[in-house]
Amino acid sequence: MTNNTYCVIMAGGIGSRFWPISREETPKQFLDILGTGRTLIQQTFERFTPICPAENFLVVTSIEYKAMVLEQLPALKAEQVLTEPYRRNTAPCIAYANAWIKKRNSEASIIVTPADHLILKPEEFVKVISKGVDFVQNFDALLTLGIKPHRPETGYGYIQVSDDSPTELGVIEPVKTFTEKPNLELAKVFFESGEFFWNSGIFIWTLRAIENAFDKHLPEVKRLFDNINDQINTDQQENAIKEIYHECDNISIDYGIMEKATNVYVLTADFGWSDLGTWSSLYEHSDKDDNQNAINTGKVLTYDSKNCIINLPNKKMAVIQGLDNYIVAESHDCLLICPKSNEQQIRQFSADILAEYGQEK
Repeated sequence: MTNNTYCVIMAGGIGSRFWPISREETPKQFLDILGTGRTLIQQTFERFTPICPAENFLVVTSIEYKAMVLEQLPALKAEQVLTEPYRRNTAPCIAYANAWIKKRNSEASIIVTPADHLILKPEEFVKVISKGVDFVQNFDALLTLGIKPHRPETGYGYIQVSDDSPTELGVIEPVKTFTEKPNLELAKVFFESGEFFWNSGIFIWTLRAIENAFDKHLPEVKRLFDNINDQINTDQQENAIKEIYHECDNISIDYGIMEKATNVYVLTADFGWSDLGTWSSLYEHSDKDDNQNAINTGKVLTYDSKNCIINLPNKKMAVIQGLDNYIVAESHDCLLICPKSNEQQIRQFSADILAEYGQEK
């Protein structure tokens, strides 16, 4: 643990692929979707506490979630929750955190992580993160964590390493290319080549390195935050952020910087990672009955049904017969019954419900 190490938790998304459980008023990062007694953001905070002191955590989230963050993470002070007035993707989110940290510690090393991932090997994870922090403290590098793929997944970004030979885990190598969410045919090529790794979305760098990268590749975003430097960490911060977010591009850190920078490296690792981005990924990590049904909550009887994921309110009783490879999920006033193979349409389903009935997503 070092006072120069900061952890930035990005927690502003609404988890629309987990609809109807994840809703705009309570997104998946604030839910205990794994049934562990801890929400995803609580688990994220806890896994970084061996690396980073509590006062060096930042959560960047939507303004409407600030109270929820402070309720679920009582170790944080209100000023450690940076609120965004509008969703502008990950690059402005990270620039915001940089501006806050720069006022506190110009020598900071920074870990950036989503709030809603699953890590099954926390001790190995701490070792990997510590190795990454040590690397960026000694080299001018932007480091990402790469996960060895175990299937040709189309829902993840891919990282190609520079070496043509297959890469061993635990090695830090220069990145050759980033590819965002390929189609199935290309994902199969990536998977079979041995040169590609899933992009975990977890980044490590020094403040100096990421500020230089913004200067070079996203100078307009950097300029906006430089212009309000005097308002950061003051009672004028919220209004200043609201003003510049009107002008901020909606752009990811991957597209805006990582795909363009020449000092990008990947640390390949296996710490039991999943981004828990879809019902299928939750199914993969859930306990299953003899028919390979994952019944996370509710009082459910199944007949002639297999390979389903079923998530219902605790007191809901249901009888499900004749389904194979389906998602059955209910939350409050909405029930979803959908083949797992069609889950990429769930975002559209929720948008259609909103348009047709005017209900909150």
